[in-house]
Amino acid sequence: MNKNYYAVIMAGGVGSRFWPISTQQFPKQFHDILGTGKTLIQQTFNRFDGLIPSENILIATHKKYEDLVLEQLPKIASSQLLLEPIMRNTAPCILYSAFKIYNENPSGIMIVAPSDHTIENEKAFLKNIQTSLNFCSENDILLTLGLKPENPNTGYGYIQFNTSENDIKKVLNFTEKPNLETAIQFIEEGNYLWNSGIFIWSVKSILKTFETHLPEMFALFSKGQNSYNKTSETDFIEANYKVSQNISIDFGILEKASNVFVLPVNFGWNDLGTWGSLHHKLAKDQNQNATIGGKVIYRDSENNIVRTQSGKRVVIQGLNDYIVVENEELILICPKNKEQEIKDIRLDVKNKFGDNFV
Repeated sequence: MNKNYYAVIMAGGVGSRFWPISTQQFPKQFHDILGTGKTLIQQTFNRFDGLIPSENILIATHKKYEDLVLEQLPKIASSQLLLEPIMRNTAPCILYSAFKIYNENPSGIMIVAPSDHTIENEKAFLKNIQTSLNFCSENDILLTLGLKPENPNTGYGYIQFNTSENDIKKVLNFTEKPNLETAIQFIEEGNYLWNSGIFIWSVKSILKTFETHLPEMFALFSKGQNSYNKTSETDFIEANYKVSQNISIDFGILEKASNVFVLPVNFGWNDLGTWGSLHHKLAKDQNQNATIGGKVIYRDSENNIVRTQSGKRVVIQGLNDYIVVENEELILICPKNKEQEIKDIRLDVKNKFGDNFV
């Protein structure tokens, strides 16, 4: 394995649209959402383990999830954790990881990937990753993986690319979560891809780009040059991370940089952002009902997803296009076309019943 290859798995989110299973204390990346016997973060780690030296796989997460990560990923050492003292967006997390890798290996090539995505064709995925690593090893670029849109989904970002004959294409524009009319137009134009949120670049390239486009953030994290990968790293991050700008890598870097490219890919990707997206991934009965955990009798019911405790018996009568989710303390029953409101529902529960339920 190439010792210059690194992976950064981002595992700090709460996954609020997967409430009530995903909570502040136990977010969705630490759950076996698909019922495979492996949690989402375990699946993500295993995907890279073999291509990337296991000691070069870093986990970026909130400090309160340290024990969960170490419990679920026994190959990971504490030194491979990037523990955020406060939740910030993706740009500071990625800059922190780039400095940490550069401090150890200035020739490092890094993959950044969320911990909660699913990949159906892992062989194709690894082939695309190897192509990307090779290209970024030889070129001063920022590369993202883009997927051909299957429908005018308004929950994803879109990447407009130059229709060249090359496999890796120049990015012309990023559009974050367009409205339905715009998404339909993008699909009709044919040179748009969904943004997978998976990025590849050399640490030298991404650090240089941060210095140009987010100079204050770059200067802040530069102060830790003598602390990264040492015992003083924790104190430096504790003191400085909270004053970092709260901005995504898309808005802060990718929409501004001129050297951004995209590799169109097709490996059965799903970002598992909502219960509805999970419904698409699961096995279903003849009426398109999907069940996780329990044993359900569906009567005159279609297109539902039901997630209950293991072994729970449930009867659903006359329900169509619904999400039904139960944990030990709560039951959520919500129309699938209202699933974007689950974040607001979660806040209502927090206000009425308290933090212990979210």
